[in-house]
Amino acid sequence: MNVPATRTRPATTSDRGYRRIPIGRHPHVVHIRLRGALTGAALAAATLTAAVIALGLGSYPLSPTAVVEVIAGGGLPLDRTVVFEWRLPRTLAAIALGAYLAIAGALFQTVTRNPLASPDILGLSNGAFTGMLGAMLFISTSWTVLAAGAVVGGLLTAGIIVLLAGRVRSDGFRIIVIGIGVAAMLASANTWMLLQIELETAMFASAWGTGSLNGVTGAAVAGAALCGIPLLIALAPLAPGPRQLDLGDDLAIATGTRPSMIRSGALFIGVLLVSIATAVVGPIAFIALAAPQIARRLGRTPYLSLPLSALVGAALLLAADIIAQHLLPVALPAGVVTVSVGGLYLVLTLIQEIRRRV
Repeated sequence: MNVPATRTRPATTSDRGYRRIPIGRHPHVVHIRLRGALTGAALAAATLTAAVIALGLGSYPLSPTAVVEVIAGGGLPLDRTVVFEWRLPRTLAAIALGAYLAIAGALFQTVTRNPLASPDILGLSNGAFTGMLGAMLFISTSWTVLAAGAVVGGLLTAGIIVLLAGRVRSDGFRIIVIGIGVAAMLASANTWMLLQIELETAMFASAWGTGSLNGVTGAAVAGAALCGIPLLIALAPLAPGPRQLDLGDDLAIATGTRPSMIRSGALFIGVLLVSIATAVVGPIAFIALAAPQIARRLGRTPYLSLPLSALVGAALLLAADIIAQHLLPVALPAGVVTVSVGGLYLVLTLIQEIRRRV
């Protein structure tokens, strides 16, 4: 769903899945992939519906009608307190951070041309967790310090993987294998650090390390938005670039693309988005891995669409949190649900990838 404006054929013409939409009285038209647009609208509607349901569930239940009334500015004072102060930060965090993770996953999979090249598989989430634990152990437990530690940890992990792989444009499979090894080492380091800190702090860090939206505050959501929105704006001019890399470096250069700059920029932004999400809710597994591929299948796009991936990621994390909090006999962190479902997805993806290579 994108693309350039041209001056040619009539508005009703469709071409290879694209619909030509006229803009104003001028002879300009915009090409829109109709299935992608309809899929995006359906995903947005599903996410909004899930958000209304999430805002109404809890020990003080509210009907969807009451939730909509509160959001529209009405409702009882207690209802407004429950919706806006107790439940809205958690719901917004699930939507925003799910989108961040999915966009990061789409960037990594596009640049490496491998559907398994997800930030959590490569160990970047573990690296951000390591940075956060280091900041907690040696500096402070304030959210700003922990967020900075998570970002530094994620960037250092990405730098180590690139250094060991030789270069950014190395084979995607090589990067994945190195990333899995780095993730295993970081997991061991995280366990060692948890054993070195006080019991109360270790329990907090362990709960946070499972990927939980419990206790997410409005300040944390605002901080994540302030850090993440500029990155998404900076990503906009780079977005078409990774798709050109599918042509190969020589053809990409011939079309005016600079592969090295595109790869470095996309991976840098992807690492920052994962680190921000990890700083707020801890490592959430498999959203970054699964969301881009699900979006591609739903929209039947020839490439990994960043907007569709973001919508799928938001819907997945919000649905996982609803299941974890309200549909299981015991409330669990959302990360436990994503790991359980994502593990099955990873196995199916591995089988598919092996069959494709054979």
